[in-house]
Formats: sequence, structure tokens, C-alpha cells
Amino acid sequence: MNTVLAKLFKGDAVIWGVIATLSIFSLLAVYSSTGTLAFKYQNGNTLYYLSRHGFLLFVGIGIILITHSIPIVIYLRISKLLLFLSIPLLGWTLINGTSLNEASRWLTLPGTEISFQTSDFGKFALIMFIARFLAKNQGNIKDFKTGFRSIMVWILVVCALIFPANFSTSVMLFVTSLILLFIGRVKITYILYFVGIAIAGVVIFILITMNLPEQKQGRINTWKNRIDFFFSGQSEENFQVEQSKIAIASGSFFGKGPGNSSQRNFLPYPYSDFIFAIIIEEYGFIGAFIVLLLYLILIFRAGIIVKKSSSAFSVFLAMGLAISLVFQAFTNMAVVVNLIPVTGQTLPLISMGGTSIIFTSVAFGIILSISQSVNKTAKHEQSEAKS
Repeated sequence: MNTVLAKLFKGDAVIWGVIATLSIFSLLAVYSSTGTLAFKYQNGNTLYYLSRHGFLLFVGIGIILITHSIPIVIYLRISKLLLFLSIPLLGWTLINGTSLNEASRWLTLPGTEISFQTSDFGKFALIMFIARFLAKNQGNIKDFKTGFRSIMVWILVVCALIFPANFSTSVMLFVTSLILLFIGRVKITYILYFVGIAIAGVVIFILITMNLPEQKQGRINTWKNRIDFFFSGQSEENFQVEQSKIAIASGSFFGKGPGNSSQRNFLPYPYSDFIFAIIIEEYGFIGAFIVLLLYLILIFRAGIIVKKSSSAFSVFLAMGLAISLVFQAFTNMAVVVNLIPVTGQTLPLISMGGTSIIFTSVAFGIILSISQSVNKTAKHEQSEAKS
């Protein structure tokens, strides 16, 4: 039995443990937080959203099993193709995507009701492409014209296409890209120059948009209002965060216990954007600490894998994906505890949502694929040493 499980769940055992524990938290929190939704839309069938979410998690585990069995060299070969595919998808989403809260973030597959967030695909594709670029250009990465300018253009293009509809994702992806460039030995002066260009572009975009008629300003007003409400602390205008604070305060140290949340009836999106507040309310600060620790373990294990890896592409890809997941998790938590304005970022592998689960699973699968290749190399070296 143990042999079968070892063959099926290959790679870093600790990361598999993180995945399993996050999935358990996810099922418990989603079941508790969707009760009101079930009575409102599903005639009180509280198992409806749990079963649907459980199926998505099951699909996610399947995706992890598939992606972690694919040799890392395959990801290297398709990285450029994925980037070139993501750019028209992101552009088409801006022009003809499905809108929610004045943000065009979704594409619906023709002939189906299935939709997905193209920014998640773009984020994944760009990280993979940066890893490929850094791995192939370590010899001239410190040269601005031949080693840095081209990757700068691709980062700006992808982030700019995501920016109008999903400001927080664009910023997070940009920062993740900068961290990867720093890890890849790009000069600090180039990175600062890059940041300056990006800030100038954002300022110009905002100034142009603010001079348009109010009905055409789109997401600019949303960003402005969120920032104003965050700093003003007006409870009526900042309803989500106020309800989140109540959930956190009532959770105390040990929490109310599974299924005993009261704020799920008042908190908007308790199953996605604010699911961490439900976890704190029901499992207390102990539960919150465990969830936080799980993401820290992920980045720590990714660091160990990177130290053992002899492949530059694997190093940059594992760190890029791990940083992206943990950065997103910390952003979600920061919103819930009112450290930053509302962003709409989900909690990876915990929040309800198909696109998020799928691309989070792909990221976990690739990290496990890299850890598996590292383990194979280590075993081969040990056998060579014994012989």
C-alpha cells in the first residue's frame, strides 16, 4: 500500500502534506461559509456548494498528479508558446470578456457556460517565461540591451494587459517578476529603472482615464473608492472589512468551533475573498496561525528544493511559482485583517473558485515535478558514490 502511494504521490512529501491540509481547511470553511448561499439559491441544500467545491478540489488533485508527472524539460519547451498564447487571450478579455463590477476578467468557452480568469493563465505563463529567459541568458543577463531589455518588454506587456481590469493581480505579478529578476542576478539599477518606467506608465494611464467622462472611467473609480474608504475607515462604506473585523474579534484564540460562524450571514463573499475571516472566527488565532504556517512551509520547502536543484530553469520556476502563491495568500490575509484595501484576491487552494483552484494546482504540480527530479538526481548520485 505504501509503495503504491509513493508511486502515485511523488515528489516532496512535506508539500503533499501542505496540499492535503489546505484542502481540509478549504472543505470545512467552504461548507460553513456557503450555508446562507445555499438557503438563498439552492432551497436549503447545504451540500450543493460543498459537493461542487469538493469536485473541483478532486479535479485539482488530479491536475497535480498529472503535472507533477511531466518532466520539467517539457515545461521549458512550452514556456514561450504559453506566453504567446496568453497575450491575445488577455487582450481579447479586455475587449470582449465577461464583466463583473465593471471589470472584464473572464472568458467564456464557446458553446459552454464554463468561464475562466485569463489573468491567472497570464500570470502562470509569464512566470514560466521569465524562468526560461533567466536560465538561458545567465551569461549576458547583466547587459541591458541583450540581456534585460527584451524581458522587460514582455513583463510590461502582460502586466499592462491585466492592469485595467485587475489592478492587484497586475501589481503582484509585477513584484513577483522583479523578485525573480533579482534572484536571476539582474543589476539593481536596471530593476529600479524598470520600476520607474512602470510607475510612469501607471500615472499616465490614470491621468488619461481621469480626464474621460465619469461613465467611461471604469475601474479607476473603484480603485479610488477602495483606497478612500480604507483610509477614512467609514464603516458604512467599508462594510466588508468591518464584518471581517467582527469575525476576527469574535473568534478570539480558540474560535467558535467548526460551523459556528455567525458573520458568514453578513460578510460578503465569505467563501472566497473573506474566507480567512471565517477560518479565524471558527478556529481562532490557532487556526489562522496554522494556515499562515502552511504557506510559509511551502516557500521554505521550495527554497530547499531550489538549493538542491542543478537546473537553472527549475530554480527560477520553483521560486517564481512559490513566491506567487504565498504572495497571493498574504495579500488575501492582509485584506481580511485590514492592513491593505480590498483587492479581490482569493486564498490559494482554500477559497471557492474553479480558475483559482486549477492554476494553483498546476503551480503545485510543477513544484512537485521539480522536487521529484531533484530527488532522482540525489538518488542517482548516491548510487554512483556507492559503486
